[in-house]
Amino acid sequence: MSRLVYLECPECGERHDSDQLQTYCLNCESPLLARYDLSSPIDRNAISARTGGIWRWREVLPVQDESFIVYLGEGDTPLVRIPKISAAMGLENLSVKDESANPTGTFKARGLAVALSKAAELGVDKFVIPTAGNAGGALAAYAAKGGFEAHVFMPQDAPLLNKMEVKAAGAHLHLVDGLIDLAGEQAAKLSSQNGCFNVSTFKEPYRVEGKKIMGYELAQAFDWHLPDVIVYPTGGGTGLVGMWKAFAEMRELGWIDSHLPRMVSVQSTGCAPVIRALETGAERVDYWENASTYAAGLRTPGAFADRLILRAVRESDGTGVAVSDDEIRRAQVQLAREAGLLVCPEGAASLAGLKKLVESDWIRADENIVLFNTGSGLKYL
Repeated sequence: MSRLVYLECPECGERHDSDQLQTYCLNCESPLLARYDLSSPIDRNAISARTGGIWRWREVLPVQDESFIVYLGEGDTPLVRIPKISAAMGLENLSVKDESANPTGTFKARGLAVALSKAAELGVDKFVIPTAGNAGGALAAYAAKGGFEAHVFMPQDAPLLNKMEVKAAGAHLHLVDGLIDLAGEQAAKLSSQNGCFNVSTFKEPYRVEGKKIMGYELAQAFDWHLPDVIVYPTGGGTGLVGMWKAFAEMRELGWIDSHLPRMVSVQSTGCAPVIRALETGAERVDYWENASTYAAGLRTPGAFADRLILRAVRESDGTGVAVSDDEIRRAQVQLAREAGLLVCPEGAASLAGLKKLVESDWIRADENIVLFNTGSGLKYL
């Protein structure tokens, strides 16, 4: 199965035992990243021929004993061409990676599948998560499949369907009068009180491992030559950091050449801490006061993995762009009417951000561009 060797702090380089339950580097206040033995070949064509969604890539995922895998069909999401919208923008190669095809309708399924599976292998059966909405639904579903206890802390004003799916799957729903940062504080408190394992974004090492498989799937879809630009809606940044990690792993394996995408982070003008840091040249992301946006998944006023997010964008020669709620809503309508894609607000933000980049001539017409839709628009009707 897995070629996992150890966990590493990307800030100080300290190694941590992957056979023990880990959270994050307490000295650096940094996420831990899984490191694999990639010194010997892995046949990418053999992997492509397998079934099993994200788990076809098991050598570069952390679970050693497949009996602990909690699988609901996550991964292998479609890459959809949108020619009408592409032509209207003067672009030749524009696609949407549509993560709404995942279980529970969002990309959160990828991360929670891996986090719960690995934690279960290490003896965990109780979990807690703070969420803007969709991660809570994913935790509830995977906990139900695995027979685990699950607690979800969510803002009172989170989308109604997110609350309904948590309850439907039998998890304990705790509503908080505040944003996801307050939900995080209360989730951490419960974790210390009753021993629930906290699977908050980047507070454990393996959600990012599930998300990174989006990068592997992109490489496979484009015959192992990565696109020129990836436009990604950024809340906690797990997917963006995960894909950048995947590209490094594939280069080490010799699966791809030196051509890497420029990574674009998209946030809302009502909550854009990453964009502000990119624009000012800051090394850390400052807390965004009075965060407010229609796109619940982008209403993340701080980012625990801020250093990793900023590095991925800067190392790729990428950029960041903030879009208004009105621009997000217009992009949702356009994607539905001109591409048949009913996307979440966060996914629509990617198209809105791309439009600004085209207008500023940051993108060339002949570049291969991938937008990410991170979830189903059905949850917002």
